[in-house]
Amino acid sequence: MINVALDGPSGAGKSTIAKAVAKRFEFIYIDTGAMFRSLALKCIEQGIDIKANPAAVEAMLQNTVLDIGRDDGQQLMFLDGKNVTSLIRTPEVSKAASDIAVIPAVRQWLLETEREFAAKYDCIMDGRDIGTSVLPNADVKVFLTASAEARAKRRLAELVEKGVEVSFDEVLAEMKYRDKQDSEREVSPLRKADDAIEADTTLLTLEESIALVCDIIRKVID
Repeated sequence: MINVALDGPSGAGKSTIAKAVAKRFEFIYIDTGAMFRSLALKCIEQGIDIKANPAAVEAMLQNTVLDIGRDDGQQLMFLDGKNVTSLIRTPEVSKAASDIAVIPAVRQWLLETEREFAAKYDCIMDGRDIGTSVLPNADVKVFLTASAEARAKRRLAELVEKGVEVSFDEVLAEMKYRDKQDSEREVSPLRKADDAIEADTTLLTLEESIALVCDIIRKVID
């Protein structure tokens, strides 16, 4: 099995790039961020205060079922049997996902599922701590990054396209909040693995970014 770990901050384009790379190499794409987002969505829907009541979050996990589906090459997220793919990309869910990611029980709950997929398939998995924690022995590790302003601009375009009304300042503030939260958390913080190759896409187009990651992978596995 060939495992590729793609890490980086919020809005770096990990999911979009990972999907394209997976298609070109015929790998399975595993979006770990969507898993955290799905759990965060359930907390919001149930009125659970993630930061104030992590015990309630942990209790919720005992009655939660996450599953992954595919439609025309796209990953779908199912939460307790419901397709929530279109509901988990709002700023509110993004912030809640960062909050829920610091809870050790949540990370442990998801870890086993992520590793089971990686053991079965040639895959590319993206997240914050894939190369450092989830798949420390991955064949290829890429740390994808870009300036906060560039990432916010890209995320705003995605949200506007989906009909979400939000300002650039709101998206940038949420981006900086997540950067701080993800980098400073005690459990599996966002950081570049010692053996990861950094790919800065600030000045690159999407297609150029995809090509860069593909080149990195080829140089390692060929």
